[in-house]
Amino acid sequence: MPRLLRPVLACVLVAAAGWVQAEAEVFELDPVHTRVAFRVDHAGFSKAIGTFSGSTGTLAFDPDDWASATLDVTIPLDSLDIGSDDWRDRVLGRAFLDAKSQPTARFVSTRVEPAADGAPGTATVVGQLTLRGVTREVALDVTLNALKRHPLTLRRTAGFSATTTLSRRDFGITAWRRLVGDPVELMIEVEAVRRRGDSPSPTPERDDADQEPR
Repeated sequence: MPRLLRPVLACVLVAAAGWVQAEAEVFELDPVHTRVAFRVDHAGFSKAIGTFSGSTGTLAFDPDDWASATLDVTIPLDSLDIGSDDWRDRVLGRAFLDAKSQPTARFVSTRVEPAADGAPGTATVVGQLTLRGVTREVALDVTLNALKRHPLTLRRTAGFSATTTLSRRDFGITAWRRLVGDPVELMIEVEAVRRRGDSPSPTPERDDADQEPR
């Protein structure tokens, strides 16, 4: 290649890389409409259910290129709702989540893989989950529910559902093994709103059926 053309080619490649990167929109998690629920065996009688709310974080996502997606989420453990103040205090205590010294859990994605069943709008998001000061790899089975303008806020919003199962023992939570099961099922519902400043999409017409009553 002639030397004179090399700088030109380099500029073209840099510009192309910037264009590709710009395809991924950046979203911020909506802490009101994002919730993490868990189920764990309770002495064989039932599955105890609890939820965490108030999660914050960012998502970079291009629906045409899931492999480029990145996710960074922080979950405040003191948002736990388990239906009993007494049991809530026990779960947040040192024997379980140790939330006083480790007040948050954090998930940071490392890669996105095609879903095992190959269904459209699905993927496996693999990342590092840090809980109770311990970091382990976790794989989330994710489904894209919608990516469109929200009918009330008119802001571009992404909605996802995700599931996974992890071992509490892997995170050093070994108390009450005869009463509380080891596998913990996670069910996650996420809404994320496009960060302000991104290029706007065309504004749709409002539908009166979607408006709040006055």
